[in-house]
Amino acid sequence: MQDRVPEHPTSAQRICAVLVSFHPDDDLPARVDRILGQVGALVIVDNGSGEAALRMLSALSAGPKLSLELNRENLGIAGALNIGMRRARARGYEWVLALDQDSVLDPGMVEELIAAHASFPEPARLAVLGAGFRDIHMPAPERGSASEAEPLWLEAESVISSGSLLNLAILDRIGGFRDELFIDLVDTEFCFRARAQGYRVARTRKPLMSHAIGASTHHSILGLRKWTSNHSAERRYYMARNDTVVLKEYGAFPWGSWALKSFGRRVRTCKRIVLYEDAKLSKVAAVASGWWDGVRGHLGPRHRTASSHRGR
Repeated sequence: MQDRVPEHPTSAQRICAVLVSFHPDDDLPARVDRILGQVGALVIVDNGSGEAALRMLSALSAGPKLSLELNRENLGIAGALNIGMRRARARGYEWVLALDQDSVLDPGMVEELIAAHASFPEPARLAVLGAGFRDIHMPAPERGSASEAEPLWLEAESVISSGSLLNLAILDRIGGFRDELFIDLVDTEFCFRARAQGYRVARTRKPLMSHAIGASTHHSILGLRKWTSNHSAERRYYMARNDTVVLKEYGAFPWGSWALKSFGRRVRTCKRIVLYEDAKLSKVAAVASGWWDGVRGHLGPRHRTASSHRGR
């Protein structure tokens, strides 16, 4: 007999937030305070931060609502999230809110997530409800006045892990985040896998938090506005590799053409790096290495520089 799937979280106090930290900055306590004011509990899973960060995290965990899991090394975002989910379950929670360490919650974010979830017509098939967000490095999109007839949510192909509301019973059926992907597209793969199993993915129509995707910059060439994310070489490796894996597993391309599709994407990425970013050679090399490892199915951490995943 399958576990009962609760239709909706009945209150914010029934939700446990799971935050993954890695060398967090000094403003983390302020962001944690915002989180603790909106949920029943918070689990921080740290991925091998230094001594100063650990002292800060230990001080934060002195409160009754916060618990701390310390990994001696960087296990990646997927592994850390899975650890946090298990701790949330052990504390008796059925609902989890996944968060990155740099996301800033709006006041009332969790209540608005709950309202959007409650308005979803098929809750037993909703694998994940993501929070809409503002990228702090991107211009705010123009938005007309909202209609009362508009639903609070939008169907989505995938959502980012930070700000995602997940039901642990559904998570058990789909399977957790894939540890071997380590970082980047971990959330995309989870959403694609959920949809392949007949579940749905949605996000709130309204942005509910501030977040950064890389460190985006804008450039103008011949009157055309271009942008680039300026991710580090290490992140470029994982993005190239894992996107190749997702294309292979979920793209339904015939005769191995997923590799050519991925190669074309990597060429466009390298063009953007060469035109707009610094550390061009190391990033292009990382993209090429990631694509080749993805084609061969070589997953897990990038061992050659496994200790340096700090760059976003």
